[in-house]
Amino acid sequence: MSIKETNMSIKQEYGMSNMNPTWVALVVALAVGCGGDDGAGGGDGGADAAGDAQAAAPVVDPAVAATISGMVSFVGTAPAGTPIDMSEEPACAEKHTTTPMIQPVRVGDGGGLADVFVYVKEGLGDMTFPTPATPVILDQNGCQYSPHVIGIMAGQDITIRNSDPLLHNINTKSEINRSFNVSQPRAMETTRTFKDAEIMIPVKCDVHGWMNAYIGVTDNPYHAVSSADGTFTISGLPPGEYVIEAWHATLGVSTQSVTVGDAETGTANFSFSEDVASGPVPMGEPVDLTHPAGHSAG
Repeated sequence: MSIKETNMSIKQEYGMSNMNPTWVALVVALAVGCGGDDGAGGGDGGADAAGDAQAAAPVVDPAVAATISGMVSFVGTAPAGTPIDMSEEPACAEKHTTTPMIQPVRVGDGGGLADVFVYVKEGLGDMTFPTPATPVILDQNGCQYSPHVIGIMAGQDITIRNSDPLLHNINTKSEINRSFNVSQPRAMETTRTFKDAEIMIPVKCDVHGWMNAYIGVTDNPYHAVSSADGTFTISGLPPGEYVIEAWHATLGVSTQSVTVGDAETGTANFSFSEDVASGPVPMGEPVDLTHPAGHSAG
């Protein structure tokens, strides 16, 4: 739009036909200056850049796409969980058929370890990938985060949902990305993105001290979270040699090298124990919280 057209448009929109011409010129200058592509306003230039990036991204031929799957196991006796006292939040308590627990180490009947973030750490080189258009959902339901561990790509939307009829607060502590602290009075959604890859980002609730979750942000779509039985699958990989890392919030990290050929399925099994962690947990310090009366961890 030309400056003349902008001038006429602003006059019509804001009823400025009788305004001093000097003020009109100032408003027009501000409008033109703010109308450039700044990367945050959804201008055509930003959209074109995103489209070019996606067009340049490699597409893995399904005929040769590889898979890496495996199981994460826990060796030894799993530590007992801690019951959560939700007596002062009956709207949340009534959503649970059994006593809700703080369970940092969730082990299935077969010894499988849940809530382990497994991702391709090395091997993709400088390959780039389109950002998924579908947001990842982190729900607050029954005064607990669900899922407890999630993975997203850098730049992908994460929608944080409050499914409870009461106040929640989402407080992230990031060391690389910009942290945020958002309150949700009740039954609403908030959408955010993380610009850069980061393993991992802890999430806390300022209102309910027992609520926590972890977000793994990667620069590729090849990640998974171990299920209740400890199994995971990463599919659609280009054939190649990879370093796969498994991360657990309290037990540490473990890595394996896996090579997969055309249409092959490679295996990566990991083992953790309470006494011997595979390495330090690479994430920021948990958020220090001040809990209002009646909302302390049970």
